[in-house]
Amino acid sequence: MTGSNVIEHRLKQLETHLEQENPVLLNAVQSFRKLDLVTRHMGLIDEDQSHATHIPWWPLISVLGTFSAGKSTFINDYLGEKLQRSGNQAVDDKFTVICYSKQSEPHTLPGVALDSDPRFPFYKISAEIEKVAAGEGSRIDAYLQLKTCGSERLRGKIIIDSPGFDADAQRTSTLRITDHMIDLSDLVLVFFDGRHPEPGAMRDTLDHLVDQTIRRPDSGKFLYILNQLDTTAREDNPEEVVAAWQRALGERGLTAGRFFTVYSKSAANPIEDPALRERFEKKRDADLAEIYARMQQVEVERAYRIVGSLEKTARDIEEKTIPALLELITTWRRRTLVGDAMVLLLAVALFIFGSVEFGQWEGWQYKAGWWTWLTETPLRMFLGALGAYIVWLALHYGVRHLAARSVARLARKIGESRGIRGDLAAAFLVNTVPWRSIFSKKPRGWRRRDRQRIAEVLEDTDRYVQDLNDSFTDPSGSPRMAEESLSEPAPKEA
Repeated sequence: MTGSNVIEHRLKQLETHLEQENPVLLNAVQSFRKLDLVTRHMGLIDEDQSHATHIPWWPLISVLGTFSAGKSTFINDYLGEKLQRSGNQAVDDKFTVICYSKQSEPHTLPGVALDSDPRFPFYKISAEIEKVAAGEGSRIDAYLQLKTCGSERLRGKIIIDSPGFDADAQRTSTLRITDHMIDLSDLVLVFFDGRHPEPGAMRDTLDHLVDQTIRRPDSGKFLYILNQLDTTAREDNPEEVVAAWQRALGERGLTAGRFFTVYSKSAANPIEDPALRERFEKKRDADLAEIYARMQQVEVERAYRIVGSLEKTARDIEEKTIPALLELITTWRRRTLVGDAMVLLLAVALFIFGSVEFGQWEGWQYKAGWWTWLTETPLRMFLGALGAYIVWLALHYGVRHLAARSVARLARKIGESRGIRGDLAAAFLVNTVPWRSIFSKKPRGWRRRDRQRIAEVLEDTDRYVQDLNDSFTDPSGSPRMAEESLSEPAPKEA
């Protein structure tokens, strides 16, 4: 099966799944296909690639924090199963992707199961790891694992348990995966260890995560959880412990995201004071209920996230990729023309130097010589001109090729720095093929029909958002809608 057939098969599988689950997202797949047509013609992606595989289509919840912050215990309590190992020491040093399975027995699968499956959020993440740590991409099993679980709370969503931020052995790669995971998530739970009265132990998390959160447009998806608060109940001033963490977040300018204080019901330390125990349990139960409610809502947020990603991809092509390509083509054209001028000047200089060396000049007068012989008959003139033209073309295309190679290296840096999806260098190089003029004003793949496709996708995203809104809201408050919401949903029209 060729690469294009493989990606088409995967997209059809995705459409079959979404046909029953969410027709709006089924239409979104068709819009992604439009983007694929444009970017393939541009050379930005290959035939075996699709923008639809760059995002997870299942609701995604990420759990972050230091070692022993209670992440695994929280996940076990939520699932109602002891799936993750827990303890005071580092017990899991991998990113663990947890998904639903109909089988009653849980299974643990290696990282390659995630790296090779486009349905999961770490598809081809080994290539990203390789970029930051040479040789580590082949060790994908040291970074990732997949676990299955039959808990009904997990049905329709994916949970990712991350290793602690204070892991130094694979730090750079771990942070790269963490950033990738955060970008794709619909909900991010950040756990702090309430057993430490000072937030200094979480400095890495605060610096790497919280400082970046306040600049994100999706900062509302972060929930900050001070866990294991039952330990502080035995302190004289438990409120001060909570206040210290809140101040630490406030000092970093955090204005979005909720802050919760919880502890595990199954692993709690006994609180002797009845009044204090009642107060802690009431606050814990209220916060856990709100956290669980947000976790159950990720399917709704997932739908909006995918439509938002579709719109962002379309706008990035129009507002980032095309300007970057035009900039690169302009740079290539300038370098080619400068190179041509230098070759021409060098040719003139060599002609003058050679003719002087061979005594073809008397003062400022050129004597009869090979040039005179070459211009004696029209045939000689034609053959001479043809030969000069061929030599010039060879030199010109040599200059074009060298200029293109130098600009392609620049394109890779620009693509990474500007967050452009796809291979910007490859998209640039298709504009430098010999049969394209260096004076072409538009990049290849940016014809009127391609621009129309981008405009259609942007119009589609507005309609998708409206369709999603209609699924959950009724601003008019019509009685008919109210009655329908209490009955079985009517079948959708074709």
